[in-house]
This record gives sequence, structure tokens and C-alpha cells, in this order.
Amino acid sequence: MQLNTRTWGSGDKSAVLVHGIMSDSRTWRRVGPALAERGYRVVAVDLRGHGASPRGEYSPALFARDLVDTLGGRADVAIGHSLGGLALSLAVDRLRPCRAVYCDPVWATSAPGRRVDAAAFVAGKHATREHIARLNPRWDEADIDIELATLADWDPDTAHFLGDRPLLGFLPAQPVVPSLVQLADPSHLIGPEDAAHLRRSHFEVRTVPGAGHTIHRDDFDGFMKSLEGWI
Repeated sequence: MQLNTRTWGSGDKSAVLVHGIMSDSRTWRRVGPALAERGYRVVAVDLRGHGASPRGEYSPALFARDLVDTLGGRADVAIGHSLGGLALSLAVDRLRPCRAVYCDPVWATSAPGRRVDAAAFVAGKHATREHIARLNPRWDEADIDIELATLADWDPDTAHFLGDRPLLGFLPAQPVVPSLVQLADPSHLIGPEDAAHLRRSHFEVRTVPGAGHTIHRDDFDGFMKSLEGWI
């Protein structure tokens, strides 16, 4: 499947951005231009079932395969948020970016055994502006506008792969390429034990103080600062 893409910049370095569930490439409205200013040509994808990309069956393996099918060449850095972090981690052995950044990735839940309620994601399809603003008090108005637009273009069937079961089997044993794991504060996906495992396995792990799950929209400056040495 060829995914819809959005680009910024024309620099000699290359960056790939992969969004989370319910979102699309528009979520990177500040990150894309910021990387372009640093000399990158930036490509952000819409995962299948999101934005302007095709629909189909949905699974982590298919999200990952689409990245491989769509993104040619070896990027200098690849950044994946949430579901995008999961998809990137499953594709990284084939994409082989020089560096990978996983932003609060969907690899586990911080409470072992906690079930993931796919129905809650599906219900989010119809979230109102007021509800989005209440859940995300640090977001700019532009990010709320984008969230409403991306929800309108999102296929809620993408959430069904989560089932009603714990997230198991996705935590990487070791990095394929030099890798940063960037965590919310607190992260509801990567708990202290998993963070310790990642550090022992030679991932660098950094927390963005006070940031929610969508770190780049909750605290853009903190997000960019956390990338120092990786971009």
C-alpha cells in the first residue's frame, strides 16, 4: 500500500514522521517545519485508515509493511509517535534509518495486565471541541482544529486490532539502530520496569517533564529539546 505523504523542506538530511492512532500527518504541523529549518527534507505519512491514505485490513504488521512500501531510501532520522512508534519499531529492521526516535510508543501498558479498551478509541471518533480541549488543556487552538479534522478522516476500524486485552509482545529486546525512547510524564504505556529494561537494552530513555501522551502538541519546546543529539 502506498501511503499519502506530506513534506517540508529540501535539505540534504532526511527525516520521517509517523503519527499515532486517530491522527494523521497534520499532527506534525510544528515539527515538520522545525526540522526543515534544521536542514532536513521531512516526509510525514498518513497510516492506512488515517487521513488521505487507503483503507483496508488493520494490524501492526500491516502498518509496518506500508511504511516499508512507501518510504524509499535510508532516512537520517525516523520519529514515530504512539501507534506510529509501534509501526516504526516493526519496520525499522527493513527501513534502517540512521537513528530512530520512539515517542511514548504503544509497546505495553504501564500497569501490567491492564486491558486496552478499543471501544473507547472508537467512541473518540465523535469527540467535540470542548471534550478535546478539556482532555488537552495545553494544546493550541490550531491543534484542536487539526484533531477535529483528523478524527473526521479517521477510520475507527483501525482501533479493533487493540481488542480488549493487554498489550503484550511489542517491547523490543534491543535497538536495531541507535534509538531514543521519549516518554510522557507520566507515561501510561512505558512504566518504570519497562523503562529500566529499555535502558539496560541500550535504548536511551528521556522523559519530557509534565508532558502528556502527545508530547509534541503538549509541550513543543520540551519535545524539541528532548531531541537534542538525535536530530
